[in-house]
Parts: sequence; structure tokens; C-alpha cells
Amino acid sequence: MSVTHTARDSATMLRRNLVHIRRYPSLSIMLVAQPILFLLLFVYVFGGTLGAGLPGQNGGGDRGDYLVYITPGILFMTVASIALGTAIATATDMTTGIIARFRTMDIARVSVLTGHVFGAVIKTAFAVVIVAGFAFLLGFRSDAGVLGWLGVIGLLALIAFALTWLTVGLGLAADSVETASNTPLFLMLLPFVSSAFVPTEEMPVGLRQFAEYQPFTPMIDSLRALVAGGPTGSDLWLAIGWCVLIALLGFLWSRRLFLRVPAK
Repeated sequence: MSVTHTARDSATMLRRNLVHIRRYPSLSIMLVAQPILFLLLFVYVFGGTLGAGLPGQNGGGDRGDYLVYITPGILFMTVASIALGTAIATATDMTTGIIARFRTMDIARVSVLTGHVFGAVIKTAFAVVIVAGFAFLLGFRSDAGVLGWLGVIGLLALIAFALTWLTVGLGLAADSVETASNTPLFLMLLPFVSSAFVPTEEMPVGLRQFAEYQPFTPMIDSLRALVAGGPTGSDLWLAIGWCVLIALLGFLWSRRLFLRVPAK
């Protein structure tokens, strides 16, 4: 099958997923609302105390300082939240019989998966804009220039691409939609054991080591540095490396499952 045929089929499946998003917006609204609620909770309930404890504040930090610190982590959680929805959508396809019909048609099989992935990346872009808009309304400000914001956009897109391929695999591996809604929850839990909400150096030794070496910490630290207009150091290369690895493994796993596992 030619590359042109595969691209055309992928575009068709992308349109299909975008139509689903438009016709059934409730899941998308819920997934976007979750990081906004986290933002409001941590800024207005915990922000006063946590802001005062940020490094370099000398006890003088406030909710505004904590808002600046936490926003990159919330943007990451927005990406993870949309990726979680992709696992549910993939499992739904596998359990409703539509995949069996697709397999009888003369289409590129991988296009079914790429339609989910690129649809999720587009949905992620809209969700990130909405959540970032809320952060700015709350008083978030950035010292990043044009190149810094381009770096933020590129890294968020790469993270979305990687996590979405992973959750497509989780959706294919799930035996039901309910299972698919639960197995990717670690994507929402791991940021709490990273630098998203508090600096890792404030954690106990064992927890700090885990937080520093898990893949989400360099991603969030890179976003924070780019938003602040500061140097990213080695964190950006670690973040890119993790994204490439997760995307590659997720793609290979998803493709293998889709080609071998019958529709349920």
C-alpha cells in the first residue's frame, strides 16, 4: 500500500475522530475541566503556604509566585488528561465492532490508530489554550520570548504525541472501556511525584530520587524553564529523549496489538 494511500486513509480517520469530538463533547469538557480544577485548588487552597516555601522566596512568596511555578505542571497534566481520553476512545472502537468492519475494508490498518493520535494532538492543542487562558486570567505571567513560547508549543506537542501513542496501546490492551478508563490513571498520578507541584529537593530522600529520575520531571522542568525564559540545561534533551522512547514503544506496541488482537 502506497504512502499516499496511507496518508489519505489517515486523514479520513482523523476527520472521523474530529467529528466524534464535536458530536460528543462531554468527555472532552470533563478532561479539560480536571486540570482547571487542580489549578484552582492548588493556587487558592494551598498556594499561600506552598508559595512561601518555594526556593529563593525566603518566606516572601505568595499565591502569584506559586501560580507561576505550578502552571507548567498543570499544562503537562492537561496533555496527560487528553491522552487518557484517547485510551477510552480506542477501547470503545475495539468493543463496538467498528474495527471489525474497518478490517474488511481496503484501508491502511495503521490509519485507524493514526487517526486517534492526530485527533488527540489537535484536541490537546485546544485544551492547552483553554487551560493556559485560565492561568493568565488568574495572574500568570511569563518572561519567555517568541523562541521560548515556540519551544513550549513544540515540547507540549511532542509530549502529547508520545503519551497518546502509549494510551492507544493501553486502550487496545484493555478488555473493556471501564478498564481503559482506569489503566492510564498513572499518567495523572505520577505528576504528583515529580517537580510539578513542589520542588523535588523538598521531598524525603527515597521519594526525591524517584521524582528526579522519572520521565515526567525533566519534561515539566523544561516547560518551566522555557516559560520563564531561562536555560533548560540537560533537562530538555532528557525530555525529548523520553518522549521519543515512549512514542516509539507506544507505536510498536499499539501496532502489534491492533494487527494481532481481534476486535472484542
